[in-house]
Amino acid sequence: MSSPPATFEATAPAAFDAVGYALAIAGAGLFSTKGIFIKLAYAHGASAETVLALRMAVALPVYAVILGVILLRDGAGRRALSWRTVGATMLIGMLGYYFSSYVDFLGLQFVSAQYERLVLFTYPFFVLLLGVLFFSERMSWSMVPAMAISYAGIAVIFGWNLVANPDGLIIGTALVMTAALSFALYQHLAKRQMKRMSPALFTCIGMSTAAIAAIIQNGVINGPQSLLDVDGEILAYGLALGMLGTVLPSFLMNAGMDRIGARATASTAGLGPVVTAVIAVIALGEEFTLFHATGTVLVIAGIALFGRAERRLSAKA
Repeated sequence: MSSPPATFEATAPAAFDAVGYALAIAGAGLFSTKGIFIKLAYAHGASAETVLALRMAVALPVYAVILGVILLRDGAGRRALSWRTVGATMLIGMLGYYFSSYVDFLGLQFVSAQYERLVLFTYPFFVLLLGVLFFSERMSWSMVPAMAISYAGIAVIFGWNLVANPDGLIIGTALVMTAALSFALYQHLAKRQMKRMSPALFTCIGMSTAAIAAIIQNGVINGPQSLLDVDGEILAYGLALGMLGTVLPSFLMNAGMDRIGARATASTAGLGPVVTAVIAVIALGEEFTLFHATGTVLVIAGIALFGRAERRLSAKA
């Protein structure tokens, strides 16, 4: 999925920082365009593999340059790296930035951009469940009502689609859910791996590895010249996806997080589904009915309640 993880454990500064919030909101808004550009590229005949490869081809040089700068400047960090650590980072990056993104892209072939965004938006629930099941974390039953509210919202929109547009709905939902689940697992593994290296170094290694994998995959499936043969519109959507939907918002979100903290930055993520819905209606002609409005409100409310319950739990720990 390659969006920055929403975390709630950091303490946000007390003072209101308008610039910090503006940066975070801009980043969240740009991240929300991802599904729009993907759907536009699909409408012009591009495959999921080609669109993902275009996105990664744009992002790869940026992260590769940053990786080179980090390795040159941080001699101690470079010397502390082992082949085992680098290999594990590459595998974790493949899970979060390649596999999760790929199944999400596949899911967007079957479901609307706004529905995909809402399903992905519930991934913190999977983070909680995986933590309890596999990482010895404590279950907080106070979070269950929030989860129920959000999934009730998903159920409302799913039910509407089941009646109005059922083709591919189940497989599309399953693919996007798989993306959310795999990204949640990535969150747990990444958190532990970043204890061995800086977050920036981890991100650059993981993203670069995933980008190379996506480009190779497209070359195997569609031919090594396929990225050079795409028409101008698909290329434009791929460039926009890579720059506006990936690289630029990641820097904006990180800059915002540096000023206002991770918790306050995460609070701006609720704008994402709203922005996606508005653009999807305008640019893609997707429907937005009372069912969509109800489902969207429920999902966002559930996530907000979930974050509040998590913060209370962290404060007591």
